[in-house]
Amino acid sequence: MKEKKVFSAVFLAILVVFLLGTFLGKTILSASTKKDQKDIYEQLRLFSQVLDLVEKSYVKEPDPQELIYGAIQGMLSNLDPHSSFLKPDDFKELEIETKGSFTGIGIEITIRDGILTVVAPIEGTPAWKAGLKPGDKIIKINGKPTKGMSLIEAVKLLRGPKGTKVTISILREGWHELKEITLVRDVIPIKSVKYFTIEPGYGYIRISNFQEKTPKELVSALKALEKENKPMKGLIIDLRNNPGGLLSAAVRVADEFIDKGLIVYTKGRIKQQNMRFEATPNTRKHPYPIVVLVNEGSASASEIVAGALQDHRRAVLVGMPTFGKGSVQTIIPLPDGSAVRLTTALYYTPSGRSIQAKGIEPDIKVPFLDPECLKKAEKRRALREKDLAHHFENGNLKQDEGTPQEQNQENQKSEKEKQKEKENSWNVSWNKERFKYDNQFQEALRILKSWKILTEIKTN
Repeated sequence: MKEKKVFSAVFLAILVVFLLGTFLGKTILSASTKKDQKDIYEQLRLFSQVLDLVEKSYVKEPDPQELIYGAIQGMLSNLDPHSSFLKPDDFKELEIETKGSFTGIGIEITIRDGILTVVAPIEGTPAWKAGLKPGDKIIKINGKPTKGMSLIEAVKLLRGPKGTKVTISILREGWHELKEITLVRDVIPIKSVKYFTIEPGYGYIRISNFQEKTPKELVSALKALEKENKPMKGLIIDLRNNPGGLLSAAVRVADEFIDKGLIVYTKGRIKQQNMRFEATPNTRKHPYPIVVLVNEGSASASEIVAGALQDHRRAVLVGMPTFGKGSVQTIIPLPDGSAVRLTTALYYTPSGRSIQAKGIEPDIKVPFLDPECLKKAEKRRALREKDLAHHFENGNLKQDEGTPQEQNQENQKSEKEKQKEKENSWNVSWNKERFKYDNQFQEALRILKSWKILTEIKTN
C-alpha cells in the first residue's frame, strides 16, 4: 500500500511538470532543444528520489498533494518575487480581488532583497489610515518572522474576516528599531476613482488602483468635472501610491487621453507574449493640460499610464521616480482548480523604455514634504510692509480688507464649499485638509495655473 502511494505521488509529480509545460506552450521535450534532455530527466529522477525518501522516512505521513504543491511553489518562487503557485482557494480569491472586493488591511506587497516590503497602501484602507508607507519592511506578522515567507503566505496571514485584528512589525528607513502596528481588517473599497473640483476650471482625479470598472469610473469622473467646469483649464491625475492592477484597465485609461500611437508593448521569450497595445481615436476630447502625480508607490499599471502619457507629451509628470515593477504576470489555470502566476514578459513604454527595476522618472522631481513642517512654516509669516509702524495705506483699499468684488467672491466660495460639504464629505476632507499641506499637489496646481502664461511667452 505504501509503495502504491509513493508511485502515485511520483507519477503526479511528473504529470504536473508535463502539464505546466503544456500550458506554457512548451513541453519538456521542446525545452530540451536548449538544455540536454538527459539532464532534465536526471533532475526529475532526483526529484522523485527525494519524494520517495520523504514518503518513506518522514516522521509523519505526508499528504502527497501538499508535497507536490510545495514543490511547485518552491520552483516558482525561486524565479522572481512575482511568480507563484495559487492553490484553488487562492486562485478564487485572486479572481474576486480583481473584480474589486476583498477583506484585509489594504496593502500591495512584494519581496525586495529577500524582505517583505510594502509597495503601497490602498487609499482609505486600515493600512492607509495607520500611516504605512511605500518601502516599509514587514519583519513580522502576528509575531511570525517573514524571512523566507512567500507572497502568498504573507497575503494569507494579512487577510481575514472583517473586524479581526492583525499585528505587523515594520522597519522604516531611518528607524533604529521595529514598530508594532495592530490593524483591524476591513472590506477593501471597490471604488477606484475619486474626483472633485479644486477651484473653478481645475479638476482632480485620484485613481487608487486598476480594476475592471476603473475605465468606466474614469469616464464618469471626467464627464462630471467637464460639466461642472466650463471651460476646463487643467486636470491633476493622482497615481501616487497606486500599486497597479489590470493591464487592460491601464491601457483603457491611457487611451482616454491619447488619440493614436502606441500605449505600451510587452516582450517575452515566446511569440505569444510579444503584444502591442495601440490607442484608438476618441469621440470625447479633453483639450486641456494634464499633470500626473507619481511617487515611489506608483507601480505596474500606474507606470504604464504615466509612461504612455509622458512619451506622448500628453501630460507633465510631477513627484518622485516610480517603483519600477515592469514585469507581466500571466495567470495560467490548471485542471485541479489551481493556477500558476508566471512572469512571462516585460513592459516597455512607447519610446522603448523598460520600466523594470528602473521606474518612470518624473519631468519635475518634487520630494514630498512632511505636512507638519509646512504647517509650522506657515505660522512663521515673513515681515511685510503693512506690518511696519506708520506705513502708508493703499489708497484703493482699507487696511486688511479686500475689494467688494473680492469679498463677494470669498463669500460665494464659502457657500460653494458648504454645499460641497453636504454633498460629498470625502471631497471636503481631502480638498480642505490634506491638499492644503500637500506640496506635490500644490506644485501640480501651480504648473496648471502657469500653463497659459508660459505658453504665451515669446522666445524671440
